[in-house]
Amino acid sequence: MKTILSSVAMILTLSSAAFAEGDVAKGENDFKKCKSCHGIVDETGEALFKGGKTGPNLYGVVGRTAGTYEDFKYGDSIVAAGEAGLVWDEENLMEYIKDPKAFLKEYTGDSAAKSKMTFKWGKPEDIVAFLATFSPDMAGDGEGEAEEGDSTATN
Repeated sequence: MKTILSSVAMILTLSSAAFAEGDVAKGENDFKKCKSCHGIVDETGEALFKGGKTGPNLYGVVGRTAGTYEDFKYGDSIVAAGEAGLVWDEENLMEYIKDPKAFLKEYTGDSAAKSKMTFKWGKPEDIVAFLATFSPDMAGDGEGEAEEGDSTATN
């Protein structure tokens, strides 16, 4: 556990420079609001941040196709967005977090699009910078390609 915490601290430190738009430390603090619905659990099953299961696991969310996290029941709109090619990058996540319903309406072109996520952020840059530190393809350099076989996502 000590090693994992040290690794997370190192990733957070290295990533703060890579994600100029957001403050990783502030995002970690802000994530407390998100963890009522979302957890961050790595591929080995270790909970890096314990959270609710109302929303999907956010480990590795940056770089994944929307609506594809296994064993999570998504709403039709987020599934449609993923099928239309929505991949969660930092820009898309920031827009989605600001207003999930409006984002999905615009992305899908469906005026009736909905989102299960009801919490909205005014400035989501810090949360996105924090989440990016838990994406194996993003950690440390802020840019990268999705890892082979990586198919999970957020709502």
